[in-house]
Amino acid sequence: MRRIRLDIAYDGTHFRGWARQPGLRTVQGALEGALSRIAGGPVQLVVAGRTDAGVHARGQVAHADLDESSWERMTQRRRGAPEPDDPASPIARRLRGVLGQYPDVTVTRASTAPEGFDARFSATWRRYEYRIADDVAGYDPLERHRTTTVHAALDADAMDEAARGLVGLWDFAAYCKPRAEATTIRTLLEFDWHRDAQGVLVANVRADAFCHSMVRALVGACVAVGEGKLTAEVLRAIRDALERTSAFAVLAARGLTLGEVGYPDDALLAARAEQTRNRRGADEVGG
Repeated sequence: MRRIRLDIAYDGTHFRGWARQPGLRTVQGALEGALSRIAGGPVQLVVAGRTDAGVHARGQVAHADLDESSWERMTQRRRGAPEPDDPASPIARRLRGVLGQYPDVTVTRASTAPEGFDARFSATWRRYEYRIADDVAGYDPLERHRTTTVHAALDADAMDEAARGLVGLWDFAAYCKPRAEATTIRTLLEFDWHRDAQGVLVANVRADAFCHSMVRALVGACVAVGEGKLTAEVLRAIRDALERTSAFAVLAARGLTLGEVGYPDDALLAARAEQTRNRRGADEVGG
């Protein structure tokens, strides 16, 4: 078997999330369908982080294991094409051909996975971005699929202070949707806010992993601070109480994008995967 790494981007608007579901259009279903068509048989993907319905990605990562027959079929080069730097790279071109000229999901790169690589368990962190257009930024219809609108003038400095106060290793049960047998202990490595050149509020959120609805809950809590309804101290108290609350709203998926997944040096990939498997058995769901 040969393991390939796929770097993936998608507009999640018309997908019912990443994970394959019978009768529903999902990112995994669309990509596995395209892969299986090229390979001439079933191909299954393992992903770095499953995203919820409506969540986007520009830096998603997945891997697939191919038998020798599938490998030969999928890596065929066009007549006269130069030898690729990586023998797996033609897979990305062939997938883009199957997915169409203007698809809402694409494979930006295909490569031979290093020894010990596991897209999910080898990852050391995931980075998300959340975009909000408030009354300061105004509404841009061209950005409506990846930006949430909040009808208020938000205090960006107060939101940034509140976000930075949540960074660290904590139990984020108060900011996660409960899932049976899934841990809610996470290391929040970065959480901050800034306004971009158009005045849109952008959250940068990086953690070792995320539990279900965690990012959108954290963002919603910060919006309540920006509106003057809550304080940074209250957000920390909510975190420490370890219980879900109705003090803030979990924001819409449309503003959330998985931007990047981090991995250790190749020599540490297998050890990282084993460490993560031992520590966390339940699936992480981004967003």
